[in-house]
This record gives sequence, structure tokens and C-alpha cells, in this order.
Amino acid sequence: MNWTEIFSTAVTLFLVLDSLGNIPVFNAILSRLEPARRTRVIAREMLIALGILVGFLFAGNAIMAFLGLTQPSLNITGGVLLFIISMRMIFPGRHQYNSDDEQDPFIVPIAVPLTAGPSTIAILLFLGSSQPGRIWEWCIALILAWLATTVLLVLSPKVLSLIGERGSRALERLMGMILVILAIQMSLNGIREFIQSL
Repeated sequence: MNWTEIFSTAVTLFLVLDSLGNIPVFNAILSRLEPARRTRVIAREMLIALGILVGFLFAGNAIMAFLGLTQPSLNITGGVLLFIISMRMIFPGRHQYNSDDEQDPFIVPIAVPLTAGPSTIAILLFLGSSQPGRIWEWCIALILAWLATTVLLVLSPKVLSLIGERGSRALERLMGMILVILAIQMSLNGIREFIQSL
């Protein structure tokens, strides 16, 4: 196993999962819940999200074959989605979720789309289909990113009180800038593969 690449992929997935950017949203949605119940809800929703993401990772080849997708198209699409997500991280607008939503949300919006969002799914489809022989390495990377995200979200009230909303926004924008670079590189790889296939 190439642990360097596993950790590199885990960091990328952690950035795409945008846990720091989701901290204020999670706090707004779960603000009315007692701390113990809040932890249970986060654990449940994160487990559901992990199940969905692992499913897409392992079904990558089958989904691409069924839909007739090519590797370059998935690369370019993943890059575009990453770029959109990173722009939202750098220039955040108003979130549509607030504390008036359901007191105990189920699947939506915490598991999907805040955690298992389209950009994360696109990257997992790409990983699972481009190098299927390394599927278990990608699975380890996903679990590492998921664990870091889950721990951060469970501790989100303390994190938010420690760094404040301004600190959270600053870190989110920094992560967004890193994702912009990854998004452009991903799209360029897809364009190069498409040109070579002509």
C-alpha cells in the first residue's frame, strides 16, 4: 500500500467534505438538541453518509459503464464541481439551512448533501473507476477523511468557541484556495486525456 498517496487522497477528501465550512451550518441545524442527542444525531448522519460514499466508491465502474461515461468526462466534471465548491468556500453566501429546520434531521441535509455531496461523489467515482485495483487504498483514505470530519463535527461547539466564526471563515477560505488548484489540475488532466484519445 502506498501510504503517502492514501494520506494525500484523504487530505483531498477531507477538504472536499468541507467540515470547517459545515461547522456553523451543523450548529444552526442542531442548536436545539441536547449535547448527548446532538452527538447521536451527528454519528447517525455521518454513518449514513459514509455508507453512501463507500457505495459510490465501490460501484464506480458499474455506474460509469451503465451511464456510458468516460474517464476524461468524469475528470472534467469533477474538476468543475470542485471549482464551484471551492468558489463557495472562498466567497460564501447565505446557507439555506437554519435552526428552524427539523429538530432531528434524517439524511437531509446533514448526510446528503452537506457530507455526501456531488463533488465528493464525483471524486470517489473517479478514484474507483480509474484505478480499481487500488480500491481498498481509496477506501482507507475515505475512512480517514470521514473520521477526521466526524471528530471535528462532534467537537464543533468547542471548535467554534475556540476559533470563532471569523476564524472558521478564514480557514474555510484557505481550504477553498487549495481546492481551486486541485480543481484546475483535475480539469486539465481530463482535457489532456480527451485530446490524447482523439
